[in-house]
Amino acid sequence: MSEISAGPAMDPVTLAVLRGRLEQVADEMDATLYRSAFNPIIAEAHDACHGLYDAGSGDTLVQGKSGLPVFVGAMAFAVRAAARVARERSSPGDPHAGMADGDTWLFNDPYEGGTHANDFKLVRPFFRGGKLFCYLASAAHWHDVGGAVPGNYNPAATECWQEAVQIPPVRIVRGGALDADVLAILQANTRLPDSLWGDLNGQLAALELGVRRLHGLLDEYGDALVLQAMGELRARAVRLMRSHIASLPDGRYSFSDILDNDGVKDEPLTIALDMTVQGERLTLDFSRTSAQCAGPVNISRATAIAACYVALKHLFPDVPANAGVLDAVDFVLPDGLVISAARPRPVGGYTETILRMIDVIFSAAAQADPTRAVAQAYGTINALSIAGNRTDAARKGQRWVMFSFFGGGHGAHSGGDGLSHGNAPISTATIPPLEILEAAYPVRFTEWSLRADSGGDGQFRGGLGANYEIELLEEDAEVFIFGERGKSAPKGIAGGGEAAVNAFSYENNNEWKTPPMVSKMVGIKLKKGERVRLQTPGGGGYGAPADRLQAARERDLALGYVTAGAAKKEGA
Repeated sequence: MSEISAGPAMDPVTLAVLRGRLEQVADEMDATLYRSAFNPIIAEAHDACHGLYDAGSGDTLVQGKSGLPVFVGAMAFAVRAAARVARERSSPGDPHAGMADGDTWLFNDPYEGGTHANDFKLVRPFFRGGKLFCYLASAAHWHDVGGAVPGNYNPAATECWQEAVQIPPVRIVRGGALDADVLAILQANTRLPDSLWGDLNGQLAALELGVRRLHGLLDEYGDALVLQAMGELRARAVRLMRSHIASLPDGRYSFSDILDNDGVKDEPLTIALDMTVQGERLTLDFSRTSAQCAGPVNISRATAIAACYVALKHLFPDVPANAGVLDAVDFVLPDGLVISAARPRPVGGYTETILRMIDVIFSAAAQADPTRAVAQAYGTINALSIAGNRTDAARKGQRWVMFSFFGGGHGAHSGGDGLSHGNAPISTATIPPLEILEAAYPVRFTEWSLRADSGGDGQFRGGLGANYEIELLEEDAEVFIFGERGKSAPKGIAGGGEAAVNAFSYENNNEWKTPPMVSKMVGIKLKKGERVRLQTPGGGGYGAPADRLQAARERDLALGYVTAGAAKKEGA
């Protein structure tokens, strides 16, 4: 860290106060965007994040508590990318070379900033007394940014340009003034220009609020004291992470799992981990993972590291959310893997792959200490797009795109049963409510329920997945599904059982059909009254099924979590 160092120890009360105040800056930025975004994925599901980043390294200093954990690792790469481009585009001898006060940079390059093209990153340099103090940054999932498939989860994509428009780091704000030319390009490359403008404006407003709040904090406590607090928070995160690693038995722990397919070729892909614990250092070696593939389940190196961060935060939840979490971890990620892919390999379905990375980290960690680990969660967001044109007189011809993700069961753990119908472990986001989706789009949910018998059996049962059934109310529409876990079920740990696999079906001419690749398909045609159906996986179980209390089994049966047939099979 160039600007920030730990310095002499700060009294714990002052440090706690400053930590809370810094987190509040990020939290208020989160809240500002959630209130102002047009897109339900941001406004309702909270698929976004804000934070403060080091002036020299770009490393994460503070992130809002409601922001997506997967962005913590990825956003550092985004900040570095924007800073590098700002330097490269400066003229020789330019006194304002690099980042300039009053500018905001925007881009969606997943190979530089991680995740996928829907996630737009905004980076704003923060100056004090004419000197760069830190960066403020915002990331948010925009509803639609061009590409072949509305909503941009295109399971048939074979290169990045088929997924979405590619925007390198550019100034969206120059000297405090919005660049109308850049905005025009963005709005021309979306099916939903009003939604895009609303989301962008919300992110800009969030950053502006962050600038005001941070200036106020520094005016109150002084620049030097706040810098010291930032350094000490990172140093404490490193020390705590090292102590957690040291508490694990030294050794090498290996686990592998699969992705159903890449959407182009119906062949499984392996995500393999060799995890080595040696004293206070942890090595995560993914060398045995499958090579990068034709379809869009590839991810960039930045995204892979961000996924590891999320998994480690689940294992060691008391570690602060800053870059110090990764300072005690070594990564082995050879180039050219499905988790270290390079342009133009498509990466739109990144969520599925990082979920499998988290799964294998959980399962490897369970070999070292099952009491710390969690069984595998449902392992897919089931990205579903339904799109068409309005036919009513008031909105005739207007384009509509419903994009949403759906929940499932979380894994059981040493403390109890897994959470039913939760969002993916990469996220603190909420599942968009059906009332919001029905109000915004011409669809009706004919079922939204827990899926019986979907959680893995064990001393503690995995959480339940869900049943979703959606009926089209417009004359016609096109459906796109991007999911996983249709072939390989979420695994239990410590003797716990597997969960149910994912299942997707759609209705055509009174006949229910399933995709040839189980979990992925483009161009499904629906007519008015026809439906799509999702049955999401549960979570894996924890511990031997024979150790589950009879009272717990009876309760599961009474509540309908387990049916009589399944209960008999399990020996209840």
